[in-house]
Amino acid sequence: MPNVKTAISIEKPIFEKINIIAKRLNVSRSYIFSQAAKEYIQRYQNMELLQQLNEVYDDQQTDSLVQKMRPKHKELLNDQW
Repeated sequence: MPNVKTAISIEKPIFEKINIIAKRLNVSRSYIFSQAAKEYIQRYQNMELLQQLNEVYDDQQTDSLVQKMRPKHKELLNDQW
């Protein structure tokens, strides 16, 4: 996969911490930023998926099902304690 160069602006304390981490891990700053971006993208996609799932299950049937399950759940918890 081809690389693309870009310029970003970040706060100096973050830049300094990235330098320290890169030196300790013996990797480039670019690698650190790339890994951070990949992790951020994955988190974002996970949040989107969760939102989509919540939208699918956010209807009356789900509310009805939850209401029906509560007494059983309480019973199970009471049995444990």
